[in-house]
Amino acid sequence: MLLAACFVEAAAARGAASALAPSQDRPTAIERSDEQRAQDWGLRIDEWARYRDLMQGHLGTHSPGIDPLTALGIEARSEEERHRYAELQVQVEAHRVEKLLAYQRAYDEAWRRLHGDMPRVVLPDAGPAHTATATAARERLAVFVKDTCAACEQTVQRLQAAGTEFDLYVVGSRNDDAHIRAWARRTGIDPARVSRGAITLNHDGGRWLSLALPGELPAVVRQVNGQWQRQ
Repeated sequence: MLLAACFVEAAAARGAASALAPSQDRPTAIERSDEQRAQDWGLRIDEWARYRDLMQGHLGTHSPGIDPLTALGIEARSEEERHRYAELQVQVEAHRVEKLLAYQRAYDEAWRRLHGDMPRVVLPDAGPAHTATATAARERLAVFVKDTCAACEQTVQRLQAAGTEFDLYVVGSRNDDAHIRAWARRTGIDPARVSRGAITLNHDGGRWLSLALPGELPAVVRQVNGQWQRQ
């Protein structure tokens, strides 16, 4: 799917709700929120406060969608800190992937039970703009990339220079549209090709893990006889 605009009305509504809340209750609510967010990432409250400070500076400007552990790891003040955040991130990612795969197994079982005669994975997302024919979908490449990956940028630039049509999926985008647009600008993706649908920009949303293909990113894949294979 092509990326949508920002949610201005929702932000305005949240701001209005905050304005109606009693002022003496705000510090307690903010403190509880920060403490909970720190716990979600395995961080102390002082580490969360440092992350928020970092996001007010150059790091937040250049990488607005960066997660707390990566931010703190990049800006670590010692080797001990760097190793701590790296280990925390491995634990958090392992837990996330474990839950995702558990749900994927349940989804696969439900699909086999309800729609066993239909293909499970269809890329790109089904919709009026992307479902002309099944053959067209099979002939189109899906390209999975991630941020801070020079090889990913080079692969996309090579495919674009060759005039190849493809659907780009950014792994780890956390559904941040601005993050994907910034990646596309930095990589030199032609906006005109995006407007025509020759290239589409998409959040990965767990698709890469669901394909269960070997190897690292970038990955250029195509559907062959109902199966997705690396090219």
